[in-house]
Amino acid sequence: MVLLNFIDDIGRKFLVIFSYTLRVLEMIYLSFRASIFHQVQGFRTIFSVICAQVYFTGFQALPLVSVIAVAAGAAVVMQSTSQLNILGGTQMIGQLMVVLIVREIGPLMTALIVIARSGTAVASELGNMRVNREIEALEVMGINPLSFIVFPRLAGGIISVMALALYFIYAAIIGGFIFAKVFLNMPLNFYIESITSYFSFEDVYLFALKNFFSGAIIFTVCCYQGLLVQHGPHEVPQVTTKAVMNSIIYVVGFNLTVTTLYYLSQLIRLGII
Repeated sequence: MVLLNFIDDIGRKFLVIFSYTLRVLEMIYLSFRASIFHQVQGFRTIFSVICAQVYFTGFQALPLVSVIAVAAGAAVVMQSTSQLNILGGTQMIGQLMVVLIVREIGPLMTALIVIARSGTAVASELGNMRVNREIEALEVMGINPLSFIVFPRLAGGIISVMALALYFIYAAIIGGFIFAKVFLNMPLNFYIESITSYFSFEDVYLFALKNFFSGAIIFTVCCYQGLLVQHGPHEVPQVTTKAVMNSIIYVVGFNLTVTTLYYLSQLIRLGII
């Protein structure tokens, strides 16, 4: 009996997650469709909102991303230095920077920074718009909220996340070189060559895949949660908190799934499994 109740609880939770995921995916589809077929406000207006979102999400986050990226790059080199010295393989620093920073830490840390800064702002902004009946005002004027509110934030968010992730990698490489130069006296040419020699098309593919979908997940979930506000301002903090939690769960789950599938494919290719 206990086992059946446990299975029922898991089934209900799975159905809730599955239903929520379908509604989020539906919002993505409807926002793209509305932006193409229901441009009452015009493309120029949508483009201006996209630019504003890129400025807030991308440009204004550069100082914070710079500090975290430089620290992450220095930490990777710092933690690996002792082990590499024992093994006598400092040339492996480039491989570690590619594997850890480019494939894993860069996309994940960028997504978490965007969730903390812009995800909360988008969810609370749309929640307050719903409370103040600004959404209804747009509908009365014949403007589809999905094309004027959701799509520009989604498009601007994806662009910002991909640009920030690329900048994160660049700043992390600089931070790693500073530490390697000061403590290991490593030449710049050797450091750059050790990194570029391990870059491959697969790294570019994983970078684009993770960051594109992380941006789409973050801003779709936050927009969806913000639009759920119905009764009053007291719901805004609640939907904002849920937007952050759901965004983190979906982003971490997606990154973990992509990484797992990638390394499984590598093991299959090598004939290990």
